[in-house]
Amino acid sequence: MLKNKKVVIFDMDGTLIDSMGIWSEIDEKLIKIISTIAVPKIDFGEERDRKLKEYSSCEDPYLEYCNFLKEKYHSNKSKEEIKKIRYEIADSYLREKIDYKKDAEEVLKYLKKKGYILVIASTTGENVINIYKNYNKNIIKKANLTDIFSLIYSKEAVKNIKPNPEVHYKILKELKVKPEECLVVEDSVIGVEAANRANIEVAVIYDKYSDNNRKEINKLSQYRFMNFNEMLDYIKQELKNNI
Repeated sequence: MLKNKKVVIFDMDGTLIDSMGIWSEIDEKLIKIISTIAVPKIDFGEERDRKLKEYSSCEDPYLEYCNFLKEKYHSNKSKEEIKKIRYEIADSYLREKIDYKKDAEEVLKYLKKKGYILVIASTTGENVINIYKNYNKNIIKKANLTDIFSLIYSKEAVKNIKPNPEVHYKILKELKVKPEECLVVEDSVIGVEAANRANIEVAVIYDKYSDNNRKEINKLSQYRFMNFNEMLDYIKQELKNNI
C-alpha cells in the first residue's frame, strides 16, 4: 500500500473526522426551519451526496444544494439565505461536537514521523476548515491540522470538486510527484471516483453513511479498513516487512 509512496492524501469529512451524521442532523434542522410543507423521513446524507455530485461542476455546489432544498421544500427564503442559516446552525457543531474518528490522529502522527507528506483534499468549505484548524479543541488537542499537513485544500481551491479529479492533479503539480507515488484515503464513492480518475490508489476507511454505495466503493478501491486502528496495524506491519 505504501511501497514507493511519498504522499498520503486524506479526505476530511467522513474519513478523518466523524461528521457525516452531524451534517445530516444539521440538514434535518435546516429543512424544518425553511420548509413550508411536511418534512418526510429520509436519508438526508444520501440525498445530499447525490445532489453535490450532480452539482460538482457548478461554481458553488453547496449554494446549488441549498437551491434544491428551497425548491423541494417550497421555501420562501432565497438559496443564499438558506446557505447562511445552514452554517449558523452548523457553527456550534463544528466547534464543539466534531472530532477525529477513533485513532485517526495516531495514523497521522505515525505517517508524519515516518516522513510521508500529508495532504488534505476536501470538498468542505474553507470557512469550515478554518474552524477545525483554529477553534475545534478536539482536533487541535489531538493533532493540529496546521502541524500535520503540508497542504490543505478546501473546495474553494478548485473549480470542480470531487468526483472530478482536479484537486488531485493540483496536488501532483504542487508537490511534483507522480500518481503512483501517492495514496488517497477516502470514505465515499465520489472521493474514490476522483482518485481513480487521477490514477491514484485508494484506501477506504469505513463510514456507515456510505453503505448505500458500499458495493461500488469496494469495487473501485484497492485497500479497505473498518477503522484507523486496523489501518495503523497494516501500515506498521507493511513498513516492518519492507525494512
